[in-house]
Amino acid sequence: MSAVPGANPLRDAQDRRLPRIAGPSGLVIFGVTGDLSRKKLMPAVYDLANRGLLPPGFSLIGFARRDWEDEDFAQVVHDAVKEHARTPFREEVWQQLIQGMRFVQGNFDDDEAFETLKATIEELDKAQGTGGNFAFYLSVPPKFFPKVVQQLKKHGLADQKEGSWRRAVIEKPFGHDLASAQELNQLVHDVFPPNEVFRIDHYLGKETVQNILALRFANTMWEPIWNRSYVDHVQITMAEDIGIGGRAGYYDGIGAARDVIQNHLLQLLALTAMEEPGSFHPKALVAEKLKVLTAVELPEDLGLHTVRAQYEHAWQGGQEVLGYCEEDGIDPKSTTDTYAAIKLTINNRRWAGVPFYLRTGKRLGRRVTEIAVVFKRAPYLPFESGATEELGGNALVIRVQPDEGVTVRFGSKVPGTSMEVRDVTMDFAYGESFTESSPEAYERLLLDVLLGDANLFPRHQEVELSWTILDPIEEYWDKHGKPAKYAAGTWGPAEADEMLARDGRSWRRP
Repeated sequence: MSAVPGANPLRDAQDRRLPRIAGPSGLVIFGVTGDLSRKKLMPAVYDLANRGLLPPGFSLIGFARRDWEDEDFAQVVHDAVKEHARTPFREEVWQQLIQGMRFVQGNFDDDEAFETLKATIEELDKAQGTGGNFAFYLSVPPKFFPKVVQQLKKHGLADQKEGSWRRAVIEKPFGHDLASAQELNQLVHDVFPPNEVFRIDHYLGKETVQNILALRFANTMWEPIWNRSYVDHVQITMAEDIGIGGRAGYYDGIGAARDVIQNHLLQLLALTAMEEPGSFHPKALVAEKLKVLTAVELPEDLGLHTVRAQYEHAWQGGQEVLGYCEEDGIDPKSTTDTYAAIKLTINNRRWAGVPFYLRTGKRLGRRVTEIAVVFKRAPYLPFESGATEELGGNALVIRVQPDEGVTVRFGSKVPGTSMEVRDVTMDFAYGESFTESSPEAYERLLLDVLLGDANLFPRHQEVELSWTILDPIEEYWDKHGKPAKYAAGTWGPAEADEMLARDGRSWRRP
C-alpha cells in the first residue's frame, strides 16, 4: 500500500487519539473586511491553530479594497481573535500564525492586484512551505462570485499543478433560483474541478447535525420506527429573534424561504429522511441525500399548504421594534417574506404520506433550530378517557442550536392513586455529557476544506434540486396576494397555525 503524499509515515492509520491535521496549505479570504470574516473565519483559523490542527507554515492572505499594510491586517485579525475566538489567546500560537499573514489591496476587477496576489502566494510558498496548496474563500456578496472566479482563472491562480491543489469555497446563497444556480455552477466548474468546489452551509458543520447520522445509524432503537408506520409527521424549525439588522440590501428581494429553506432546512430534511449510506464517503452520502430530494413532492394546493409573512411593529423582549417595511432601506411596499412555512411529502416507501413541515422566520419568540420527529399515538389505550387528555405524541427532538442536544418526549404515570398519564422528557445536552466543548461550525468546515474532505458540503446537484423544490413556491407567491402579517416576538402568523390545524396538527412550541 503506497503512502499518501504529505502524510506522516510514523502515524498509525488506526490510531484515533490524534485528530486530523491539515497538511501544508494556505487560505486566501476575499472580502476579508466583512462581518463573516471578522466574527467567524479569522477566529476559526486561530482556534484551529491553537488546537494544533494547522501546519506550522500555514498562511493567511486577506484581499480587500482597504489601504492596509500587512501589519494593519495582522492587527485586525488579532482584534477579531481576541473578541470572538472560542479558545484562550496564547501568544506563542499567535506569533507563529503572524509569520504567514499577508494583505493584498485591490478591487475584484483590478488585474494588478491579482498579479500581486499571485506573487504573494509564490513568496509564501517558499517562505512558509505551503506546497502550492491554497483555498480561495469567497466571503463576498453573490454578485461578485463570477468576477472573482474569472479573475482567478485569468491569472493562473486556479491552476492545479502536479502534487498540489487549489480549491474554491463559496458562501450561500448559491444562486437565487434554479437557472442562476446552474449558470453559477457551470462558471465555477469551468475554473475549478467539481471535487475542488466547497459550498459552505455552516449548519452542516454543527455537531448536532452530524449527530443525526450517529443517532440514526449507530443505534438500534430508532431505525425500526423511523418510517411511515410509526412517524406521524416531522417539523423542522429555524427561528431567529432578531430582525434584518443592517442586511436590507442583501435581504430584500431574497426573503426567508430563499435564505434558509432552500439550503439549511432542505439539508436537514435530507439528513433526517435519507436511507443508511454504504459508508460516510462523500459520494455515498450525496447519493442518499439526492434520492430524498428527488422524491420530495410539493402539495397540490400551494395556497393551503404554504405560508409567507412579514413581521410588524410590536414590543419584543421589553423593546419596541420596527416592522419589516419600516426598517432602513426597505421599500414600504416590499412583499419579501421574513417568515415562511411549507408542507412537503417524500414519495418513497419509507415516508409515503408523512408530512414534513418546514418553517423559518425572523423576529420570532426565541432563537432556536430543531428537528422534531413526532410519532403516532398508541393505537389502543386501555385508560379511561380523562386519564390521557394531557398526553401528546411521543417525540424525538434534535436541538441544533442554541442548547445543542436531544430530547425524547414520552408518556409517564403521574404519581398518585389514580392512573393518569402525562408527557415527560428525557434530555441529553452536549455541554453536560462531554468534557470537550463543541467546535464552531466554521472550524470544522475550514479544516475539512484544507483536508479535501467534502462530507459536509452540498454538491451542485443538491443545490439545483433544492431550487427545483422551492422555485414553484416562489413563483406561486409572486402571483398570489401579499404576505400575511405577524407581530414581532410571536411565533408567526395565524395562517401558519391554520395550515397545520387543517391537518389536525399543531406547531411545537420550541
